[in-house]
Amino acid sequence: MDSGAIRRRLALGAAVLAASGALALTATGTAQAVSGSCAGHEVRTLPFRSGVTHVYKRGDYVCAVTVARNSGAAQSMSVSVQARGNRPVVDKGRYKYHAGPVTVNAGHRCVWIRGAVGHYTVSSGWILC
Repeated sequence: MDSGAIRRRLALGAAVLAASGALALTATGTAQAVSGSCAGHEVRTLPFRSGVTHVYKRGDYVCAVTVARNSGAAQSMSVSVQARGNRPVVDKGRYKYHAGPVTVNAGHRCVWIRGAVGHYTVSSGWILC
């Protein structure tokens, strides 16, 4: 095999490696965007008419994010997480895509999750006890 063929094969291998790396970075970014930057694993999904609130748990921490079903135009959204015995941690405003994430250190206490998009809301009651 001549040196030109070796160079072409090395260049092809480098191009394939670069493309696969770019795809891996894109896939990772997509997964983070979907989870709304909450760490841990999803333990509850709270759907409602205009959105869905995702609840994640990692160790003693509980995180939630509310995602609009119809995104693009800024609308009133909120998400809150309240550990029993504490005040709720709230993210409320006009957003295009999602409210949150909000995270609390719940320890071994129950939490109450609330989410809203526009006039529609969801409330979990005490969960994860």
